[in-house]
Amino acid sequence: METALVDQGFKSAVVDHGAALGIGVDIVQRNPADRGFVPQPKRWVIEQTYGTLAPHRRPVRDYEHRPASSESRVYWAMSDVMARRHTSSPSWRGA
Repeated sequence: METALVDQGFKSAVVDHGAALGIGVDIVQRNPADRGFVPQPKRWVIEQTYGTLAPHRRPVRDYEHRPASSESRVYWAMSDVMARRHTSSPSWRGA
């Protein structure tokens, strides 16, 4: 990982910690003129991925003890998503 994007709620401690690990930390600032929910660039992609994983439940919770096990759950969930999109079959929720 080279760069981490964080919310504006994070302050200089996160930037300093990232620098100590050799990771650049960019704080995504919100435009003060915006009202309500406005997707932020780059971070929206990550939030969309979390939303895609949410119906699969297990990758959303931190049940796994090993990173490799957690990674395999994400591959499992995304394989299901891609297969359903490719075949145009409905999700388990009937949507």
